[in-house]
Amino acid sequence: MVVGEFTEEAELLVIGGGPGGYVAAFRAADLGIPTVLVDQSPLLGGVCLREGCIPSKALLHVAHLLEEVRRAGDFGVSLSQPSIDLDRLRAWKQSVVERLCGGIDTLASKRKVRVVHARAYLEDSRTVRLENSAVSRVRFKNAILATGSRPKQLPASLLPPDCCINATTALDLNDIPKTLLVVGAGYIGLELGQVYAALGSQVTVIELLPRILPGCDDDLARPLGARLKKQFAAIHTGAKLEGAKKTAEGVEVAFRVGEQEHRQVFDRVLVSVGRQPNSDSLGLENTKLKLDERGFIQVDPARRTADRHIYAIGDVAGEPMLAHKASREGIVAAEAIAGRQSVFDVRAIPAVVYTSPQIAWCGVTETEAKQRGLNVKVGRFAWGASGRAITMGRPEGVTKIIADADSRLVLGVGIVGENAGDLISEAALAIEMGATTDDLAMTIHPHPTTAETIMEAAEGVFGSAIHMFRG
Repeated sequence: MVVGEFTEEAELLVIGGGPGGYVAAFRAADLGIPTVLVDQSPLLGGVCLREGCIPSKALLHVAHLLEEVRRAGDFGVSLSQPSIDLDRLRAWKQSVVERLCGGIDTLASKRKVRVVHARAYLEDSRTVRLENSAVSRVRFKNAILATGSRPKQLPASLLPPDCCINATTALDLNDIPKTLLVVGAGYIGLELGQVYAALGSQVTVIELLPRILPGCDDDLARPLGARLKKQFAAIHTGAKLEGAKKTAEGVEVAFRVGEQEHRQVFDRVLVSVGRQPNSDSLGLENTKLKLDERGFIQVDPARRTADRHIYAIGDVAGEPMLAHKASREGIVAAEAIAGRQSVFDVRAIPAVVYTSPQIAWCGVTETEAKQRGLNVKVGRFAWGASGRAITMGRPEGVTKIIADADSRLVLGVGIVGENAGDLISEAALAIEMGATTDDLAMTIHPHPTTAETIMEAAEGVFGSAIHMFRG
């Protein structure tokens, strides 16, 4: 319902308060542009902060603690079996979210960004209608769409909605099911699978494609797969979901692996088969915006759409659907609106899978290099030769560098191992600055650290890593 008939003027209107939208609004404000930020949630931060990246990482941290407690005996430390207070765990997770959301509200206030909590609908290329707001319409000079994405749903005929939960509802931790089926072995499904496994669920994963983490370098996925086989009840790849129904015992699921049919009952089914852009129900048909075949808004390097007054950033503007990519696009769009020559032109966007072990990569993968016919050399350093990894009892990692065979430029880096997500930034910087493997190899890294594996892998691209020998 629309409350009131007041129309407000805005030099810049940002729709969506996630890591793309609020960053765009703050950068615009810093550049002197009066900005209105519209988000339908009472808390700014978007899916990432409220129901995605942040709460899931809070729970993954707890899962990691539980894993470390259970491994303590390997180091001669005896600890009692940990008990889990779900109410306190939920409260702690929510306190993390609220603290960060409150910080964004404070920053918006200090920058004098006007925040309106309402649902926005584009009536034309210059006007937005707001629902459930004291302001019924906003007439804008420019707008940035940062409406994000949502979990994909399977057809109701295949998996009735009342039979399953998604990545958002899984974070509510209403209870810990004894048995959990995860449909989809992408990063979200595996992260949440590890959370529930650590909390006590028997987790089974089914994936339609031939292996877990489709699109990830197999050298990186392999160590994680070995770990998951010990943590999960079962992992079925090449598995086709054929149907599900509620029964008195739980959810009966039918799936096929090759010629073998499976029928199994689970307490819960978590569907994690990707995300889709929130480009529908926005009134885009009332503008000149163009969508691609997957529903992403088409943009130019400045993130301007086919409608010159409207920009689009983040998940709604195309893959990869990553918060840090959205934030960078938000800065670009705000600067372009301010008249600066700003474009989204990056060589490497880091991706991180926050499982245990973590996986991180940026730039070109070895598979991509082969598909593109690039002449590359590859260096690998096994963490079994890393002093720091061994002291942590985590020697299963690998650091891998892909470099141009002629120029020696670093084209891509992949890491699997403890805190790989924190290590990948050095690799992204190297690629952005046009560093060579010699630059990385000659940079002194502190010892003992897992960061040394980047130096050693760089040494191994065109020669031999000091702590490995290839005869």
